Amino acid sequence: MVRIIDYKVRESRNGEVFLALIVQGGLQLVKSKETGMYYATAKKASIPSTFDEETCKSLIGQELDGTIERIECEPYQYVNEQTGEVIELSHRWVFVKEGETVQQTVEEHVPEEETELV
Repeated sequence: MVRIIDYKVRESRNGEVFLALIVQGGLQLVKSKETGMYYATAKKASIPSTFDEETCKSLIGQELDGTIERIECEPYQYVNEQTGEVIELSHRWVFVKEGETVQQTVEEHVPEEETELV
C-alpha cells in the first residue's frame, strides 16, 4: 500500500501543465554505510494525473494498492532540498500497481519528461 501525501505542478516536454500526485510507501529501516546506524525512511514517487487542484487536495491521505519500486535510468543530477547537496543518480522510484511488475509498468508506459514548476 502507498499513501497519497501531496501533489505538485509539473510541465511535460511539450509545455503542458498538469498535476502529479505524490505517493509514499511504508516505513523502511536502512543502515547507513557511513555510521552503521539505522535510519527511518520511506520511498516516494509521483503519478501524473488529470485532476484539478481541488481534487488533488481531497485525495491526500487516500491509500492505493501497490508499491514503490526502483528502476534504472539515464544519470541525472538531484539537489537535496534539505542540504543543497547536488548528487548524480541513475535510478528513479516508480509506483507499481498491485498485481503488476516493474517491467510491465515500464514497458506499458513511456514517461514524458516532467519538470517541477517554480
